[in-house]
Amino acid sequence: MDARDALLAALADPTRWRLVSLLAERPRPVGVLAQLADARQPQTTKHLQTLERAGVVTSQRTGQRRIYALEPGPLRDLAAALTRLADTADQVDGPHATYDRYGLSLRAERLTAEGAGWADGRSFRFHRSLTADPELVWHHLTEAVLLARWWTPENLRVSELVFEARPGGLIVQEYRDAEDADDSSPVAGRAEGVVDDVRPGERLAYRLSPLLPDGSVAFTAHVDTALRPADAGTDLDVHWRITDSTVDSADFVAGIEIGFGQSLDRLAATFTADPHDTDSTDSTDSTDTRGTQ
Repeated sequence: MDARDALLAALADPTRWRLVSLLAERPRPVGVLAQLADARQPQTTKHLQTLERAGVVTSQRTGQRRIYALEPGPLRDLAAALTRLADTADQVDGPHATYDRYGLSLRAERLTAEGAGWADGRSFRFHRSLTADPELVWHHLTEAVLLARWWTPENLRVSELVFEARPGGLIVQEYRDAEDADDSSPVAGRAEGVVDDVRPGERLAYRLSPLLPDGSVAFTAHVDTALRPADAGTDLDVHWRITDSTVDSADFVAGIEIGFGQSLDRLAATFTADPHDTDSTDSTDSTDTRGTQ
């Protein structure tokens, strides 16, 4: 146990916390501390020894009494560490902010989902200006190895992916937590679908249905993707339209705008990092990428 762990363990006990609060006012002898803490002196002595080993109090003998005093340094160090943790969680547009946004959307969608078909007709539109030509963007939209690099929200990874870029082609998308290295945690999500229209470099349309834990369809997303040449590269427009929505689809619908938006941001970042990356032969860790074309 390191010093910080020892300090946290020492402060976790309510009696020891009371003793620290009393010593913050002024140094006091054991007998007085026991009275003020409404505890027996032997127990108080043991608590004080624990606090002393943790470095948060110090003591010295004066005549027949042992006087204890607070050491503020470890508390300040702990407070600084806790502040850093809070600041990390509270960073603007950070992971915790995304979590809060999803929570708000989730509560709203659950209130709306009162019956089958509740979300039918709902639309979501996305636009990104990408720094790559339409041909290169097309590769990243239709080749499974390249899709696997971006086709999940933040903190997730593709664990199985099939994308047959032809009319009637099969789509399978499964993803897990990015830190679930051995696939021991439950699957974060799985969707299955079919390709409807393929116009290389111009349009890609498909249907994709997220699956509920029992394997049934949560809803069907009709996804229409259009590519247009632009001065900086490619203007990408994606339109999602919902059909076949079930009551249990609320959790999925709540995440579309945030989740797919993050996926597109990852796609854009791919071209910013390496605008000439056309390698579709590299394997992706623990990803099944069967049926790329």
